[in-house]
Amino acid sequence: MTTRHLPTPRALLLDFGGVIFLTSKNPAGKEAATAALLRHIHRAGHDIDPAALTASITAGQTALKHWKHASSRRLNPREMGHREIVGDFLAADLPAPIRATLESEARQVLHDINSALSHHTLRPGITDLLNTAAQHNVPVVIVSNAHSGANHRRLLRAHGIDKSFAAQIYSDEVGIRKPNPRMIELAAEAAGVAPADCWYVGDTLDRDVVTGRRAGTGAVFITASQHTANPPFAVTEQPDAIFDTPEGLVPVFHDALTNTTTQPGATTQQPAQASGNTTTSTNERRTTLFIDHGGVISTSHNDDALLTPFLRHLSEFLSTPTHPFTVWEAGVQLAQARETHKTWKQQRRLEHDATDAPLREIQPHEFWTTLFGAGLTTQQQALLRTEAHELTAAYGRAKSRRTQRPGIHELLTACFERNMPVVVVSNTISGRAVRAECQAIGLDGLISGYVCSDEIGIRKPDQRIINHAITLANANPATSWFVGDKPQNDAAVALAAGITHRVLLRGGTTEDDQLDAALESGLATHVVDSAHGVLDAMTSQHSQDRLLAHHL
Repeated sequence: MTTRHLPTPRALLLDFGGVIFLTSKNPAGKEAATAALLRHIHRAGHDIDPAALTASITAGQTALKHWKHASSRRLNPREMGHREIVGDFLAADLPAPIRATLESEARQVLHDINSALSHHTLRPGITDLLNTAAQHNVPVVIVSNAHSGANHRRLLRAHGIDKSFAAQIYSDEVGIRKPNPRMIELAAEAAGVAPADCWYVGDTLDRDVVTGRRAGTGAVFITASQHTANPPFAVTEQPDAIFDTPEGLVPVFHDALTNTTTQPGATTQQPAQASGNTTTSTNERRTTLFIDHGGVISTSHNDDALLTPFLRHLSEFLSTPTHPFTVWEAGVQLAQARETHKTWKQQRRLEHDATDAPLREIQPHEFWTTLFGAGLTTQQQALLRTEAHELTAAYGRAKSRRTQRPGIHELLTACFERNMPVVVVSNTISGRAVRAECQAIGLDGLISGYVCSDEIGIRKPDQRIINHAITLANANPATSWFVGDKPQNDAAVALAAGITHRVLLRGGTTEDDQLDAALESGLATHVVDSAHGVLDAMTSQHSQDRLLAHHL
């Protein structure tokens, strides 16, 4: 144990792997990961040799390991986004349509892989450590490098300890990774204290100890794991103590909180196809249905029965002993954020139209910390940053109640039976919420893929978003269809991409006279009242194509 004086901890910061859980390789992990990815690939109507997929995942994991080690040498390393990890590492060897398919589901792909590759065992003493912190009202914050924070959250829920943490900070959600000291600083802000008042516990020298020292934490401890003794390069920084397990830290932590001095010594099978009846060659361009979500698959209306519980959660989450945050305040802040967001979108659209700059989608941390969090305390803004992705997904479900539009199920079923891929292309703050809605109304199994603006970072009518959807489906724009409800978003992006059949639905958010004007100008090729009308138009076109082929 170090002989230097350690400050009384006002917050406890914990790494995830090696501290809360001990990870071990799953012997069947590669097979399980391959099976999980095959489900995404088959759902989109593609096929690939499982051995080739496993080889690409394996090569990507190896390359990713080297990237992580190199990043640990940097002063302020960033974290890669989910799409970057999947596209540039795990799927880099794969054909473009398959790579695009996995990129479009990158968050879930990484969740699936991380769930499959490792077993997680709760470490001895961690429950006692959390209980001690709770008894003394010391907030506990997770600070973890992770490519699937969602999987970590799932594991905590499964073990019943998720409520023990004031905040959870994962590198894939905040865009930086240890040893960037901002990870610790953000955790301290979320706990409402200074880094010097925190104790930080990790299991690696190059990431955890270095991060703690760079951020100026009050104490840095190691709970030994398989990663402790073999750093990828020489590290000069040393911890205040190394314990075999978190169990050894418990009495030290307790004594520091009770101002006593007793401190123990420290030592150093082929998955079922999800969409379409048969898979196709990745070289075969396919007639595809691209479809918007809001206003097309479903309509929406405000419902306080959904929004009020969300506002209550925000109130409880952001209330601190010195700064309570009421449900009313949450509602006011959210209403103001929504109005500011509208202005933000209008400004981005003007810039795009004037300069062809990418039509950028707002990211979760921007919405919650910059728009919603304006005027809040540093601690509250830090809390919003740590939970931005989770809050966005919850808000995406709570902001309105959705009703499936008539004929949608029949339209998607007909596409399924004709082996025509269906790809949802949606401007949305939460692709997770879009997927959840489609699943809730029984459509998920009929959809080949999702391309959502918050995940790709680009909004319609920027052609980059539809280009990705075309690559995902390996679509032939000349024979494909796009169904939307906004002429200047949906029909415009379809026209720019050369999609021949551009259908606008009445009853969405656009007035009928604007839809009729789009039809008259040629921006749209069809205006229909419901999804039944889309199916009728597709059936008629199919008959015409068959007749023409017969005469030729």
